[in-house]
Amino acid sequence: MSNDSRTSTTHLDHQRSEGAVGVTVLAGTLMIMIGVFHAFQGIVALLNDTFYVVLPEYVLAFDITTWGWVHLILGLVVAFAGASLFRGATWGRTIAVIMACVSMAVSFVWMPYYPLWSLTVIALDIFVIWAAVLHGRDIVED
Repeated sequence: MSNDSRTSTTHLDHQRSEGAVGVTVLAGTLMIMIGVFHAFQGIVALLNDTFYVVLPEYVLAFDITTWGWVHLILGLVVAFAGASLFRGATWGRTIAVIMACVSMAVSFVWMPYYPLWSLTVIALDIFVIWAAVLHGRDIVED
């Protein structure tokens, strides 16, 4: 009888919650989109230095070209982290949470250059972190 209860418990442990899978897939998709958004910001900053308005007394005022490279590289890494969420593995969720935190920090520092967009990306990053941490544990590793 203890063998049957162990089998049923193991079977329950390996079932996937459809809601958790859906939220995690949405988080992965959003993270890929956030990566593409960062990359677009980087490309615009690299191609057109005058597109973004630079505040004269901002503490972390870097050259727009430097910000362009930061956003371009960050965008590629964040998109990779979003794709790793589709695997459902613990390492994918860990990378996604870390990169969403980095994305939030960069967006916060970037806020004086493009405030509304930065707040939008920060809100999306918060959702990604919530989805990866809360619902990610329901997905079985392959």
